[in-house]
Amino acid sequence: MPSSGARANANPDASANAERSATVDAAGFVAVADLEKLRARGSMVVKRGKKQIVLFASGPAVYACNNRCPHEGYPLSEGTLSHGCLLTCNWHNWKFDLESGETLVGSDNLRRYPVRLEDGKVWLDLADPPAEARAEAALAGLRDAFERHDRFREYEHMARELARFMKAGGDPLEAVRQAVHWAHDRLEFGTSHAVATAADWLTLRAWKAAADPVASLAILTEVVGHFAWDCLREPVYPYPEGRAAYQPRALVAAIEAEDEAAGIAQVRGALAAGLGFAELEPALAEAALAHYADFGHSAIYVVKTGQLIAHLGPAVAEPLLLALVRSLIYAFREDLIPEFRDYGPALEAWPQDPAASAAPPGAQDFIDLATPAALARARDFAADPAALHRALLGAAAWHMLHFDRAVEARNDGPVQDNVGWLDFTHPITFANAVRNLCERHPRLWPQGLLQIACFLGRNAPYVDRDLDVESWRVGDAEGFLAAAAETLLDHGQPEYILSAHLLKTFMAVRQEVLAAPGTRADLLAGLNRLMNTPIKRKFTLRAARQSLDFVARED
Repeated sequence: MPSSGARANANPDASANAERSATVDAAGFVAVADLEKLRARGSMVVKRGKKQIVLFASGPAVYACNNRCPHEGYPLSEGTLSHGCLLTCNWHNWKFDLESGETLVGSDNLRRYPVRLEDGKVWLDLADPPAEARAEAALAGLRDAFERHDRFREYEHMARELARFMKAGGDPLEAVRQAVHWAHDRLEFGTSHAVATAADWLTLRAWKAAADPVASLAILTEVVGHFAWDCLREPVYPYPEGRAAYQPRALVAAIEAEDEAAGIAQVRGALAAGLGFAELEPALAEAALAHYADFGHSAIYVVKTGQLIAHLGPAVAEPLLLALVRSLIYAFREDLIPEFRDYGPALEAWPQDPAASAAPPGAQDFIDLATPAALARARDFAADPAALHRALLGAAAWHMLHFDRAVEARNDGPVQDNVGWLDFTHPITFANAVRNLCERHPRLWPQGLLQIACFLGRNAPYVDRDLDVESWRVGDAEGFLAAAAETLLDHGQPEYILSAHLLKTFMAVRQEVLAAPGTRADLLAGLNRLMNTPIKRKFTLRAARQSLDFVARED
């Protein structure tokens, strides 16, 4: 809409004069300006305490609103009033209907003040709404930004509404709980990276940012923003109704049969019986590790769902568990493709009463092995699952440290060679999830360990064994991790999926360095290289070449 009308000009003397002559009536309205002077000028700025308010005279009406545009704070006294009550901020063309209070172009609401005209003066009700009402309004604004997230404008809008919510005394974690409920049934295939990173972000917040309001708000915005992005423009995908008496074997069987209705009924029944995540985790872990599936996401999501429920409390248990069961049901089966067909037989051949190996396993036992050999080699060390896990983790760390970036840069290879940095982070984050689950449920060690071996076999062809990695070595582990955490707080990545992998890898490395000190050198060096190396994320020529090749061979 084209702007028309006179620009408002503030008179600094008016503020002081209004303050000195202000009176308060029985209803709490404050006289802030002389009506005749306002009508002569068209607009003026008045100040009361920390409030800076712009007054507009338009015909017989007078409007009062915050002088700071809710977008970026530019003075609305420098805006344009047109069509009687349409105020335009000339910096970014945000438009506000001063009569209705509606934001017509833009997002955030503009604070308006009730006006009375009596005794030749302009009287304003300057009382702030109750904290509860302000918190409720901020959550409503957050929901609005959540639904319109486009990476840029609405990301900052979410940050502002979260700040308003906290200023009103709201529990910042309540905003995250709301985001979980807004998102869970709009995730078509269940749990997404938003859940996993929410758990890690909140762990980082508790570790490093709880006393830092800037870092804390950054983390909360990232958490809510990721949920918003993962369900952007998605409809509701309703979960089946129904409830069944909880039986762990029935839940595992429902997931194996890809029967969402039966699986959801089991979860609802467990929650109705007062059971929590801890009671469901054994069955969920078994289902997640039943196959080499979903590139390790299933096991990771089980661990992170439990952690997120621990952060946020039982109010999010149902939506998070429903999403988790849906994701386990939809997980794809990589152990059915030729590259990993040896996994099933290797699991069947896992020794029931293994003999101790002559020497403990080491990372070098697995670095150069293709998948069948890695699976067979893992069985040689079955007697000591913890030691085997450290060796497999060490090999995964060595692989990440020696990833051949030329592979990622290629645009003329076949589809099966579409390998990048994120492929090398997953063995680390998956191994971390395996240790978390299998230390609590030791019967699952064979599945978890053999699946790590599958990752190693897959990545082995894409490393540069002669790469000089000494410059990535870390001397001060504690100092490096503290600095890496600071980097993550201002990661600068426009894609949530990329910041998610950086964060998940950081958290996994941090935990595993403490749990398995023997792997720390390569883990820390690999993380250092990952966080300081540009990651290619768009492959225009590769996509074009592979698409032409694929279509040319179609029947």
